[in-house]
Amino acid sequence: MIETVFRTDAVPVADRFDLWREVLTKTKAAASAEISSDHADDYWAEIRLMRLGAARVWPAGMRPMRMRRTPRMIRQCDPEVYHLTYALRGTKGIVQAGREGTLGPHEMHIVDSSRPYEVHVLAPGRARAVGLEIPKRLLPLPLDEVDRLLTERLSGRDGVGALLAGFLTRLTEDTGSYGPADGPRLETVLVDLVSAVLAHHLDHEAALPPETHQRNLSLRVQGFIRQHLGDPALTPSAVAAAHHISVSYLHRLFRTQGITVAAWIRRQRLERARRELADPAQRAVPVHRIAARWGFPHHAAFTRAFRAAYGLPPSDYRHETLGGSPAR
Repeated sequence: MIETVFRTDAVPVADRFDLWREVLTKTKAAASAEISSDHADDYWAEIRLMRLGAARVWPAGMRPMRMRRTPRMIRQCDPEVYHLTYALRGTKGIVQAGREGTLGPHEMHIVDSSRPYEVHVLAPGRARAVGLEIPKRLLPLPLDEVDRLLTERLSGRDGVGALLAGFLTRLTEDTGSYGPADGPRLETVLVDLVSAVLAHHLDHEAALPPETHQRNLSLRVQGFIRQHLGDPALTPSAVAAAHHISVSYLHRLFRTQGITVAAWIRRQRLERARRELADPAQRAVPVHRIAARWGFPHHAAFTRAFRAAYGLPPSDYRHETLGGSPAR
């Protein structure tokens, strides 16, 4: 995954806002935009531009500012993308297509690069958000239908909105885990999730292709499993029942990943336990308690599974990672 990082703290005060404006206009949604701020004399901002195939994701922080794209600017440069913002802190006002909207924390909205708009970052301090840009041609939805959602507030707290929000959060917090070859695969997941969020709010899910429905169901199942890893009763049957699907269909979802459902659950549990064993703050917690916390009530079974996965018994792994005498 290709990534570019910019922080105003790294340049002289007098140059900060001009350089920030230059960096921001390299994002497709802000191409040729007018950008201004009452804090231009001593501006603060930071941004990471991440390329996922044809899509872009950019987590950013900034002080209050204004951005405007006019019809003339659009005629000069129109990348034909939808820009979706997921707000983490602060508020943002948007005007487009004759409608106005306000975005607060854990909410999203979508903007069309082909229409004039005005954006106001209204936070009194430092706002934070994740922006993403997807070419319109990648969305399997009628564009005139998507236009109905411009400036509308879309929740990131529940349903498919929470899936998209969680994906963006994990993606931007753990970029070191991805390589260049992961970009196109992550793009597919991103497009599917954005499509599902928009289709949900349009009540237009029938327009989504079957493979998109299947990938979204897989993500919902995986999210459910991660939330219930500590439950020893988490079995393929329980997962299937929670999602109103058959166990055989659940197995088909995971077969495309080359792993069984039970093996995926075990891998996630072992990885959570491994992280806690390597955490200095958990040094005093006995190994068997960490194992039980992540769905392994029998210590001997946990030890065998851990050794098979990581090459060492859990106590030895903790000792090698942290040093000293590990709690047992």
